Amino acid sequence: MAFYAAPIARLLEELERLPGIGPKSAQRLAYHILRGETEAADRLAEAISEVKRAIRFCETCFNFAEGPRCDICADVRRDTATICVVEEPRDVVAVERTGEFRGTYHVLQGAISPIEGIGPEQLRVRELIGRLGTDEITEVILATDPDVEGETTALYLARLLKPLGVRVTRIASGLPVGGDLEYADEVTLGRALEARREM
Repeated sequence: MAFYAAPIARLLEELERLPGIGPKSAQRLAYHILRGETEAADRLAEAISEVKRAIRFCETCFNFAEGPRCDICADVRRDTATICVVEEPRDVVAVERTGEFRGTYHVLQGAISPIEGIGPEQLRVRELIGRLGTDEITEVILATDPDVEGETTALYLARLLKPLGVRVTRIASGLPVGGDLEYADEVTLGRALEARREM
């Protein structure tokens, strides 16, 4: 990055660390920030700092939260007998957009991936089992991504949970294999939730 002044080179370097941002995208973003008003850059920097200061993981479901519990876990109108298990907090948003689910969630913080060295012990599986022991859960919906890691995680959880006497279902097909819940449209994801099946 010898072509750029040191502060620009540092900005480009940091932007390229973001997922999905390559050198050209980083350059576009950096130029946008440089051309914009100082106040806009300050607002962006403050928003990033604030989100890092204020947001943590919900102590119940491990979704993003501003306090000890997320808004969904704190909502007394939710059906606490049903838990939808997802990989990441962004998947909670994807399911919520369908308007089809009124239960609670459990965010695993990833999926089983032996290639990346991620096993069940690196995920929030123990906490999920703990919730089944204390709450009156009647159904666990496995809504992991329909890719190899998501399917592996769903099969592992189904084998683990079924002996505990809880109904274990998997969201139906209709989502593309190898895709992410985050990118599914609301109708497809809503139908997949409605047509979930026993595992």
